Amino acid sequence: MKPSEIVNALATLIIVEQPAFLWGPPGVGKSQIVAQVAAERGLTLVDIRAVLLDPVDLRGLPRFDDAGRTVWCPPSFLPVQGRGILFLDELNAAPPLVQAACYQLVLDRRLGEYELPAGWTVIAAGNRETDKAVTHRIPSALANRMVHLDVDPDLEDWLTWAKRAGIDARLCAFLQFRPRLLHAFDPKRNDKAFPSPRSWEFVSRILSAHPSALTLEALLRGTVGEGAAAEFCAFLRQYSSMPDADAVLANPGGIHLPEDPAVICALCESVARKAAEEVMPEFAVLASRLPVEFGVLLMRDAAAIQPSIVETEAFRGWACANSDVLV
Repeated sequence: MKPSEIVNALATLIIVEQPAFLWGPPGVGKSQIVAQVAAERGLTLVDIRAVLLDPVDLRGLPRFDDAGRTVWCPPSFLPVQGRGILFLDELNAAPPLVQAACYQLVLDRRLGEYELPAGWTVIAAGNRETDKAVTHRIPSALANRMVHLDVDPDLEDWLTWAKRAGIDARLCAFLQFRPRLLHAFDPKRNDKAFPSPRSWEFVSRILSAHPSALTLEALLRGTVGEGAAAEFCAFLRQYSSMPDADAVLANPGGIHLPEDPAVICALCESVARKAAEEVMPEFAVLASRLPVEFGVLLMRDAAAIQPSIVETEAFRGWACANSDVLV
């Protein structure tokens, strides 16, 4: 399931407080999906890295009550009020004894004297056994109490998120042109670095620091691997020759447009971020000069950034003129 479908599925499961387990390869964004669901629904997120725990960390420490009996003091990170998501990340990477300590919490919403308050849902996540990550098999008794969802990377979902998150426009344009590089993880290889939604986010942060070309290339190799780094660096060199977005909108009918498809894709991404109702006539002129697939890309990205533009006369006129490719 793509991330947007996972978000909808989790929203349904939260209503009935049904535990779920998200499966997916490294870097696909499982943790970010859970955080997004919590933020959108106004829920508190308690993120517990099960792999870092010992069994006693969940049960807590014993003490004597007034009657001289032993009772357990639950850890402070377990919620006692409100509504939220108790997220057990990397659960299947935790040792079997830690997983066993989670049984009662997942199955019965209890752990010794502690009881998970109403309004809280347990969600777990982990890598698949085929991903060559450190994993332990989830016992069938525990697995049977959870809804299992497989997370698959999706470029359109990632681009939607990237525009909200302020990811570098050059990176978005590159991945639109090379979508297979969004997530290129091969468990059969021993690569230390590989392209993934998470590592591309790291790339965007690196770009914001404006390193030298030589330093950037070395950092990219260590972030997304040799092949992806080489392609992206070549793309950046082409991108540097692209006309400025403001200059394009100042003269959309006369400015020289690039011929390289990768650079045209980058130009569409850059100009789309300037979308506003008052410049839609210029957008329509530019879209009419571009190859039809790039004209659609420009207008689609512009509408995603500024939805109100679809009500303008310029957008409607362009849509009517291109109705044959929009249906």
